[in-house]
Order: sequence, then structure tokens, then C-alpha cells
Amino acid sequence: MKDIIENLLTQAIAQLQRDSVLAAEASPAIVVTRSRDLSHGDFACNIAMTLAKSAGMPPRALAEKIVAALPADPALAKTEIAGPGFINFYLSSDTALNVIREILKQGENFGCSRIGAGEKIQLEFVSANPTGPLHVGHGRGAAYGATVASLMRAVGFDVDCEYYVNDAGRQMNILAVSVWFRYLQENGIEIPFPSNGYKSEHYIYNIARALKKQHKDAFVHKATEVLTNIPVDEPDGGDKDEHIDALIERARLLLSGDYKIVFTAALNSILDDIRNDLAEFGVHYQTWYSEQSLADRGLIDKAIIQLQASGHVYEDKGALWFRSTAFGDEKDRVVVRDNGQTTYFASDIAYHLDKFERGYDRLINIWGADHHGYVARVKAAIKALGKDDNKIDILLVQFAILYRGAERVQMSTRSGSFVTLRELRDEVGKDAARFFYVLRKCEQHMDFDLDLAKSQSNDNPVYYIQYAHARVCSVLRQLTEKNLAHDLANGNASLELLTEPHESELITKLAAYPDTLEKAAINAEPHTLAHYLRELANMFHSYYNAHAFIVDDDHLRNARLNLIIATQQVLHNGLKLLGVSAPESM
Repeated sequence: MKDIIENLLTQAIAQLQRDSVLAAEASPAIVVTRSRDLSHGDFACNIAMTLAKSAGMPPRALAEKIVAALPADPALAKTEIAGPGFINFYLSSDTALNVIREILKQGENFGCSRIGAGEKIQLEFVSANPTGPLHVGHGRGAAYGATVASLMRAVGFDVDCEYYVNDAGRQMNILAVSVWFRYLQENGIEIPFPSNGYKSEHYIYNIARALKKQHKDAFVHKATEVLTNIPVDEPDGGDKDEHIDALIERARLLLSGDYKIVFTAALNSILDDIRNDLAEFGVHYQTWYSEQSLADRGLIDKAIIQLQASGHVYEDKGALWFRSTAFGDEKDRVVVRDNGQTTYFASDIAYHLDKFERGYDRLINIWGADHHGYVARVKAAIKALGKDDNKIDILLVQFAILYRGAERVQMSTRSGSFVTLRELRDEVGKDAARFFYVLRKCEQHMDFDLDLAKSQSNDNPVYYIQYAHARVCSVLRQLTEKNLAHDLANGNASLELLTEPHESELITKLAAYPDTLEKAAINAEPHTLAHYLRELANMFHSYYNAHAFIVDDDHLRNARLNLIIATQQVLHNGLKLLGVSAPESM
């Protein structure tokens, strides 16, 4: 309907240009929005205020000329001018009712569009280090990223989801040493566990036991030498970082080629768990991209050489520095340390260069809010590489904070004291977890209320929406029990009988679904769809409580059934995009 109104306005503007009321070169952007208040019509446009200055007349006077030049169209009942020059459009009764017919005709495709057709998007999200299971903090990024992908695909974008696997670097080596030490303990060798290791009583031990089962005592050799001449650990007055780094080097030396076996066993075990965890959460990726592959394929060296050639890298005290301050960053960044090792940032540069070279039209990175300091330096590197930094959006997601009653649950992957995403799903269910995670803007703080998420009450938004869907199914079962049949065609022909205020309100809300979906997708704001569904469910419940649907009058009964089935379809469509089920009974 917006397209029809925009076309009518375009014709009116063209007529005023021919009449010399408006300059011939004027080519305004016509923006038609759905009215928030039904008393102001169904749609509104501020084009008169936009063009008033160039036309040399008051906005309201120009609005009157635009309305007078509008071609007649049966879709519109009337137009009115409000305030300083808003043009309000009122749909004809049949046009307003037609949304029901469209929903019943299009089914799961209702609300979808092709506005993003032809644009290829790469969406990277979660990308948590594979050093332990995903916790509830990661869950919000997972739910948000997966939902954004679904929304964008619904409006025509070609979206590839990608998980960047941080399978190289210090943290992975700390993991490997942690597993080896637990493996040694499993083989009866008592050895102090490093204070900076991964201490979990579950997954680290499980990997160690699997190693022992497969390799027996093959990696026990020379274990007695592991602590010889190693800097003391923090509990003994030393530095925990120096201690663990020395242990990594000693483990590499003692295990030699076997170190890779321990490292890979730890990586694969945890990465498999992450894959399964996300799949069970309804989150799927087209690509799992290895950080280690950047070095293996020479892409890190390639990126650094390219930056050196363009004068954006300099040497200082044996290290190579990227001149990121030239692009607005607060300080320059090391890309190669004085020991010759490349930094995480060097890998990030190479990774983003490869993203651009894979031919995507737009990149979207969804990072935890704790990575806000990385935004400026990554943008700087993209500019320095000669790429358009406007083609990348970096969205920051606040971690969800979990509460049990009034007590906040502390989370630390290193200490092993954390609540996993799997545990959250087991407690509140996938549906509640997915829905609650997207109820707020991604950058807003979020407290996850376990008690509310598990409750079966109207205060629980996901339960309230699902219950509306289930109630429609219940009505249809009652229809069958009464030996009555639903006549869709008769209902479509009788829609003019839907004159109750509850019905008008519900119909208007249904018509707003495509616009809501489009805005949620374009702005990467799933919460707008979540709140829309809650409002739609509230309108349906009010309608359900105020009126009977299975009435004696065949025409009214079929019309009302068409309306509630259309409502059910929109609830189903929206819930599916949010990764939430639409149960038929509750």
C-alpha cells in the first residue's frame, strides 16, 4: 500500500512541476510512513514540509496543492491535511480488509519482500574462543546474529553466516597445556596445575580422559622435566603469565610432534561441542573460518606487506607498528612483535582483507561489547588497505547477565565457574532463551530473569505470544468438534462484517507486519519484531475475551475465522524468524 501512495504522490509532484508550482529539477525523496494513531489515518507523508522552502510557500498551502493534484484511486477513502502540513491517507474499507486475504493467500511468505535482492552480506557473530563451552553471555550474540540473518533473508538479502575460529595463539596453547596437565594427573602423575590454566572440573577432564583412552600413556614421557627451571607460579610469589608461557614452551619442547596431537584434541573436542550447542539453539553457519589458515595460506604476511608498501607500517625497537593514529585511532598498534611473532591484530587485518576479497557487498561484525576498543583499529586497517570502511558495520552486543532470584551468577571460562548456554536451554527452554535474548536493542544492558522465562503467565512475553497462536488452534479444534467447517472463500467475501473495534484494531496491526519486518531487517533490530508480536498477541487475546468466533451466522463466523487464522499466520511467521516455535497447544 505504501508503494501505491508513493506512486500517487510522485504523479502529483510531477503535475505541480508541469504547472510550475514546483521546480522541474526537484526530485524529492517521498517517504510514506504508517500512522501511529489511527485517528490520523492509515499512512502519512511530510513531503509538503520537505518541499515548502524551495516552493516558496507555507507547507500547509503546498500540501493543499499536492492533495488537489493526487490522482483518484479506489484504495483511498480520503486524504486530510494535519498540523503544519502532514498529509494523512485513509484507506477504503475494502482495501484495509484486503490484508486478511493477502495473508491467507501468501501464508508463510506474507511480509517477505525483495528489497535486499542482489546484495550479498557476510555476517560474522559469536566467534568465541574454542577454549570452553559457550556460556549464557555468548548466547545473546548467537540469538541476535541468527535472528538478524533470518530477518535480512526474509527481505531478500543473500546472507552468509560465518564463525571465526580463534584456533591459533596464546589462549589455545594455554588450553593445550591445561589438557596435558590433567592428562598427566589422569595417568597418576601428581603435578601442580598452573594458576593461569583452564581449571574446569568437566570439559578439561573429559578431553584428558579421552586422550588417555586413545593414547594410553604415550604423552607421559619426560613429564618430570616440565617444571625444571620454570618461573614460579603466582601462589608461590611468581608471575602467573610468565609461568604459563614458560610451560607452553617447555611442553612444546618435551612433547615435540605429540604436542600437536594434544592441541588438536582439545580444539576439536571443544569446537564440536560449540557446533552442536549452536545447532541445538537453532544457529547455523555457512562457514567456519580458521584463524590458523590465515598464517598457513600466507595471508597475514600478505596483509602486512601490503600495508608496508603503502607506508602504513613502520619499525620501532625491533617491532612492526601499524600507523592507525593516521586514521583516527588513539594509538598505533603492533602487528609483528620484536620476537618476530605476529599479533592477534595482524590476524584481524588479514581476516578482514580476505573478507573484502571474497566479494561481499557488505560486512556485518557482531562483537561482544568488551571489544569496543577494537572498532577504531579495524576500521583504520580497512581504510589503510584501500577498502571502503563504509561497507562494514560493527555491532556491539552487551552480554546478558543471569540472575537466580536476587543473586547474580558470576562467569569465568578460566576458573570453570560459569553457566553454559546448554544449561540455560535445559532450564528455560530454547524458545524462551531465543526470545528473551532479542527483547532489547543489542547495545542495551540485559538482565536475564530466569524465573520470568520459565513462568507460564501473561507476564512472560514468549508464553503470551505462543498462547495466542495455540488459542487459534484450539478454536479450530472446537469447530471440528461442533461438526462445522470453515469456508475460507465465504469468509473472504464476508469481511465487511468485521466492524467491531477489536476487529479493526487487529486488522490494522496485521497490515503493519511487512513494514515492521522490513525495519527490523534493515536496522538489524529484532526487538522491534518481538515487541510487535507481543502487541499483536495482546490484541488477539482482547478480541478472544470479548467476542465469540463460532457464532450461528455462517458469514460472520467464517469472516472471524479468516481474521484469527490470518493472525495465527502472522504470529507463526514472526516467531519463526525469531527462532521460536509456534505450538498448537499449551
